Parts: sequence; C-alpha cells; structure tokens
Amino acid sequence: MLMPKRTKYRKYQRNRNGLRGTAYRGSKLAFGDYGMKAVGRGEVTNKQIEAARVAINRVLKHQGKIWIRIFPDFPLTKKPAETRMGKGKGSIEKWVAVVKPGRILYEVSGVNEELAKKAFELAAQKFNIEMKFAKRSEWV
Repeated sequence: MLMPKRTKYRKYQRNRNGLRGTAYRGSKLAFGDYGMKAVGRGEVTNKQIEAARVAINRVLKHQGKIWIRIFPDFPLTKKPAETRMGKGKGSIEKWVAVVKPGRILYEVSGVNEELAKKAFELAAQKFNIEMKFAKRSEWV
C-alpha cells in the first residue's frame, strides 16, 4: 500500500487553495515516451494509484518501463459514524494525492504507441478524474 513512511504532522487541515489553478510541476514528460495526463482536478487515493498500475502492467505484459509520477502524501481523516461532535479530529481513513489539470500521473517507455494508449485508457477508468494521452513528440 502506498503511503509515506513519516510526515511532519500526523493530520493536516484541508487546503482549499490546493485545488485551484493548473499544475506547474510534473506537467511535462520527464522519463518515458508516453504519459497519462490529468485534464480534470481532484484527489487520487492510494488504492486508485495501485489499481491503475496493475491495469497498465496487465496490458503491457511487463514489457517496457513504467514510472509513477504521483504519490499520496496527504492524509484524509474521518470520524466514526454516529459519533457526537467534539472529542477531536478523526483517525486517518486514507491517503490521497491532490491532482491539478496538466499533471502527468504515469509514464511508459519501451512499448509502441498503440499499446501504451490502450494501457492508459484502461488505467484512466480507475480514476474519478478525466485523463488524456500525452506523447513526447508534443513536448520536444
């Protein structure tokens, strides 16, 4: 399961500013020839990241190389059902990565474009954010 080994604080407040604007960092292909780029914005859980990675590996049959460009480093807390107000913040329920439009989530190299496109289409279904296919030739 993807989650940080340690963080500065155990629990964070929700950053409403983090969901505005477009991604500046991580918006260009850095490692592979093809990438999966976010068009929408939102939060991606560690389970979604892992499910998409498994889907990509299934299509590629372990050919080529895959880079995961996001990491779920933000904890989301939740209080138990039917709990009265007060008594502090709830326990950590899941870890998420805040994704802005333009962010590259996965990169692939060593496979042809057709196969990479098919893999990313399958992986995009695992997320609640709209994705698009990105090629290196567009950025060079």
